[in-house]
Amino acid sequence: MDTKTIIIKMGTEESEEHLTQLLAPAAEVIRHGGLVAFPTETVYGLGADGTNPDAAAKIYEAKGRPSDNPLIIHLSRPEEAEKYAYTNEVYYRIAEAFMPGPVTVILKARETVPLKTRGGLSTVAVRCPSHPIANKLISLAGVPIAAPSANISGSPSPTTAAHVIDDMMGRADIIIDGGDCDFGLESTIISAHEEGGVVLLRPGRITVNDISALGIEVRVADAVTDKLREGEVALSPGMKYRHYAPRAEVILLDGDREGRYEYTRSVEGRIAVIAYTEDTPLYSELPDVSVYDFGSSMDKLGQAHRLFDILRAADKENYDVIFAPLPGTEGIELALYNRMIRAAAHKIIKL
Repeated sequence: MDTKTIIIKMGTEESEEHLTQLLAPAAEVIRHGGLVAFPTETVYGLGADGTNPDAAAKIYEAKGRPSDNPLIIHLSRPEEAEKYAYTNEVYYRIAEAFMPGPVTVILKARETVPLKTRGGLSTVAVRCPSHPIANKLISLAGVPIAAPSANISGSPSPTTAAHVIDDMMGRADIIIDGGDCDFGLESTIISAHEEGGVVLLRPGRITVNDISALGIEVRVADAVTDKLREGEVALSPGMKYRHYAPRAEVILLDGDREGRYEYTRSVEGRIAVIAYTEDTPLYSELPDVSVYDFGSSMDKLGQAHRLFDILRAADKENYDVIFAPLPGTEGIELALYNRMIRAAAHKIIKL
């Protein structure tokens, strides 16, 4: 692809009038079938008109994304889902509690959403971002914006404009530089049943406990922590293919800080280590090992914010292997676990 990409820089505290003025060209591009990369509260998205199959096809082409990997449609208000999906009571309970915000709900699709956008499925994934730039862009465009993460498919998702420029310059028509994303991992994805429960398909900022607190029963899909079974259909983005991965091999180490250190020092080659802040002094005597500070072991939100930025930074150094600690699976850590096992292609060494 060889598109002339325009970069528009703006802040999240622009006045309503100024934000409208700055975003008008991007909204026009969306309406005319083009591609716009924009910030959300989770990661940057690569957006196109979700009702236009040709525009959706451009997303797949720009990312090198498999065509059976469904896209999420982004709306400015939860009630707009009525035009594109068959909503239910569970959807509105989730919407009242968490929308706009970092949660995506999968519902039975209406014919207003093309099969291309849905990845050939009978369902559609619906989300209402809370980021002021994203929400205003959708409102101005007047159409649902289909948007996966604004990166080359399979690589770490972009959480800064610089990440997007690295991947999407010459591929997107416009890149909106809105600064760093807030959370740093993609939205929570749930499938809403008519029976009143939900299935968690991708963990994120909205946790199992957050949803359970609404009195909604939550089942965690096996594919959240394990590989998708042979022949199993991917119901949401991030389930089927290797995701979030740098070019170097990523290996997760399941053990205590001393065990992780001793294992690392025994390995030869160009090595990078993602280490908790309190563990970084251990590696100071290993001059051939590059250390990336993951934040405090107790600061799970900080780790979520840093993860993709660290993986992208390490990717530029051509390491032979990147070692990282294996996260837990409770609360926010489930989102970290899910992204990191996919980045590692499920390679875990128990120490």
